[in-house]
Amino acid sequence: MSKKVTPRGAYPHTKRVGDFIFVSGTSSRRADNTIAGVDIIDEMGTKQLNIKEQTREVIKNIEKNLTKEGATLSDVVDVTSFLVNMNDFAGYNEAYAEFFNAETGPTRTTVAVHQLPHPDLVVEIKVMAYKKTI
Repeated sequence: MSKKVTPRGAYPHTKRVGDFIFVSGTSSRRADNTIAGVDIIDEMGTKQLNIKEQTREVIKNIEKNLTKEGATLSDVVDVTSFLVNMNDFAGYNEAYAEFFNAETGPTRTTVAVHQLPHPDLVVEIKVMAYKKTI
């Protein structure tokens, strides 16, 4: 059985209220506490933080959390994204577009933040989905 990512605080990953599903801010952190999109590029331990890889992993983590609620990415109606550096916007946007369509996808707000809970994180995303309960 694969280990699951657990919240790093006193909150759930998801909360259902009627037909709405709220997904807490999600990062590219894996179950083993490594972070996707962090590449060591030399023998000195210099890191390169890859916005595209982190964005893809964040959205995949959100998808896993939605699955637990019987929903999918197509049920997402609103997205709020937090970027540490707006210079990453183009790469983030490119990876985001692999999952969501500009015409039919969710509404979105993207804001710059000073920092995220770990220095290797460059993006965090929270979403709201709508899925009728059966």
